Amino acid sequence: MDLERKLLCGNFEKMPRNLSVEVNATSRVSIEPVQKRLSRNTKVEEAEKVSTYLFRTEVGGLVNVFVRKKKVNCTVYVEVSSLELPRSDGTLGLSWGIYRSDSSSFLPSHFETSTPVETPFTKNSFGRYTVEFEFEAKEIPCYLSFLLKSPRDNDSSGLDIRSHRKTNFCVPLGFSSGHPTPLGLSFSRDGSLNFSIFSRSAESVVLCLYDDTTADNPALELDLDPYVNRTGDIWHASFESSSTFVSYGYRLKGSRLKGKKDEDARIVLDPYAKIIGKSTSSDHGIGPKYLGRISKEPGFDWSGDIRPNLPIEKLTVYRLNVMHFTEHKSSQLSPDIAGTFSGLIEKLEHFTDLGVNAVLLEPIFPFDEQKGPCFPCHFFSPTSLYGPSGGAVSAINTMKEMVKKLHASGIEVLLEVVFTHSAESGALQGIDDSSYYLKGVADLEARNVLNCNYPIVQQFILDSLRYWVTEFHVDGFCFINASLLLQGSRGEYLSHPPLVEAIAFDPLLSKTKIIADCWDPHNTVLEETRFPHWKTWAEMNMKFCNDVRNFLRGEGLLSSLATRLCGSGDIFSKGRGPAFSFNFISRNSGLPLVDLVSFSSDKLASELSWNCGEEGPTNKTLVLERRLKQTRNFLFVLYVSLGVPVLNMGDECGQSTGGSPAYSDRKSFDWNALKSSFGIQTTEFISFLSSLRRRRSDLLQNMNYLKEENIDWHGSDQSPPRWEDPTCKFLAMRLRVDEDKDKAENQTTSGKGDLFIAFNAADLSESVILPPIAEGMAWHRLVDTALPFPGFFLTDGEPVPENVDGLLAYEMKSLSSTLFEARSK
Repeated sequence: MDLERKLLCGNFEKMPRNLSVEVNATSRVSIEPVQKRLSRNTKVEEAEKVSTYLFRTEVGGLVNVFVRKKKVNCTVYVEVSSLELPRSDGTLGLSWGIYRSDSSSFLPSHFETSTPVETPFTKNSFGRYTVEFEFEAKEIPCYLSFLLKSPRDNDSSGLDIRSHRKTNFCVPLGFSSGHPTPLGLSFSRDGSLNFSIFSRSAESVVLCLYDDTTADNPALELDLDPYVNRTGDIWHASFESSSTFVSYGYRLKGSRLKGKKDEDARIVLDPYAKIIGKSTSSDHGIGPKYLGRISKEPGFDWSGDIRPNLPIEKLTVYRLNVMHFTEHKSSQLSPDIAGTFSGLIEKLEHFTDLGVNAVLLEPIFPFDEQKGPCFPCHFFSPTSLYGPSGGAVSAINTMKEMVKKLHASGIEVLLEVVFTHSAESGALQGIDDSSYYLKGVADLEARNVLNCNYPIVQQFILDSLRYWVTEFHVDGFCFINASLLLQGSRGEYLSHPPLVEAIAFDPLLSKTKIIADCWDPHNTVLEETRFPHWKTWAEMNMKFCNDVRNFLRGEGLLSSLATRLCGSGDIFSKGRGPAFSFNFISRNSGLPLVDLVSFSSDKLASELSWNCGEEGPTNKTLVLERRLKQTRNFLFVLYVSLGVPVLNMGDECGQSTGGSPAYSDRKSFDWNALKSSFGIQTTEFISFLSSLRRRRSDLLQNMNYLKEENIDWHGSDQSPPRWEDPTCKFLAMRLRVDEDKDKAENQTTSGKGDLFIAFNAADLSESVILPPIAEGMAWHRLVDTALPFPGFFLTDGEPVPENVDGLLAYEMKSLSSTLFEARSK
């Protein structure tokens, strides 16, 4: 009695609170009727294999069903109590059958027909009706469907008694109802596995299990019962083991938006699956389908991994595409690792040479291979394309190995992610379209826009982000098309978008680098809006890109350039600082750096480029010299501006798309180009600039804006700049060392003098008067982009000699930039 009481109490403590015991009680332990049927020597472990179901009939009375796994077979014990029968002799029968995917079509069991079988109850000494069945292993898993039949006096048809819902009683055999959380496939310590999927609109859900990865059709389909296998809007089922099944998917009816009902038969991927594989065949002619793998995630040894946890203002970022980075034969990598995470590991030295301490990976989720990485199919696994063997498990393992190796080199790993759109098919479609996707927004609906701020979608995105941080140790995320994260379910702008706010205050995600990139690869971007940040969100600074491009092609105002040099205070001054500005010149879509100075046809007007005098390839020396200076100028502005510089893959060696801004025209990284004259001098210049930023972090790497008294602005002759004169193309600034700050931090300014930086975007030379400095100090030229290699940048610096009247004058060539540092004589 004591044991039974403990088991029973323990059972109810484990039950979800939102389940009604009167309607459906499922347990892993036995209660009184089952204990009586077990031998006295039965151990508690055996009793715990019993699942209990309690139903109420439509005419009163209770039906208890106990299902016990007995070796490979399954025993079912049905007990009816407190039932008033219409017939005086009190006889009662059970009409039953078993089914899997269609409750109206019974399977042939150990009987000859597939029609229901009638079995009489026996009445025990307690006045309860009981009956017991045993099913062989080959018959399960399945459902037992039954109703009670009581003969009436003078009525041969008798009375059919169903559940209080006017439906047949239904009990799972060989599996249990399972648990609603966690979503996806999960494994318990006892070896059982639980399937769980959200769908509010589905009329029915079928769990499809495969025993062969190459099979066209499932080996087993189980139609989940909404009474037994559903809690709220979550459908679930549990198995003691996966048996011979290797993969799974779901078939959901009624879950698609209007006009897509014909796709109800399609098998969809579990959005929370952690290991997925592509089917070898198409499903109903709609395209390839993905299936979740029934296996635990591979273990990985993270011992010794230390996250760099770099302050955001110290970052220098290199954006790359994993496949394009090493797939070219010039990488000299073996074919099995070229274009993979493993290939990236082999090129760590390149990041070190450039002075990079963070890599930003273009989207690595499985994607629509015809449309590109910005159309993801799945959000919880890296694409198998980046695994050495092309397999899902190898991609997972090698990505973790890549992260660990990069961390060991002091390099953080950031991911570009797309949570605003999905692939047009094979992603989240068919699970619950009315919840996952925007509806009623005609210009967006066809583009598969995710309803990001809907509660279940918000939770899905947060779960995905946390998974990448905890399981893959990534250090941050850059959200592509972030403007749509501010959009409500009807397309309206939200001043406090729930998802953006939740990420900002999440105890795990808020400690990573969180970057909003409002660039829109789908051309559905909203009008420019101020991104809500809660002092946590950084942003890819498109204004920096546009204003610098405009200035260096001779357009735009000096005030615009000055704002970008000082950390874009017009965007980041309220509650953040310059370090939240991720500055870039080129990106993975649009013209690469070398094409910005080589092409400027009318169709490229939005690129704000300038061909320097001739369109496309040329042999003219004057044009080539301009292009070389302009390339250096772009890099120079990028690295001396407050904020985080983001260098795009290929810009260091002059990678070109032939003037095409299309992402599809991006080419694989040509490692031979690094050995060219342009590649050598450009990579060395970038390395120098990275070193300069680290050495002069007091002025070039700041979380806070420089004080007004620490910045002086000059024209070429020390006169104030003509800020609003569009014809003025010269600007100089002096960054003064903050001596008060140094004293407060017990530092010395020795060797760290002021910086004088000048830009001349005009076609004529300018004679620049350098400002006077403290006695014992002298100006040294570190950079002049107009000089030939290797003298256009100098680590040691070249002293600037005094001219007449004690003035220091320096002639700046056209289209050039210069940097001077005050040093002790």
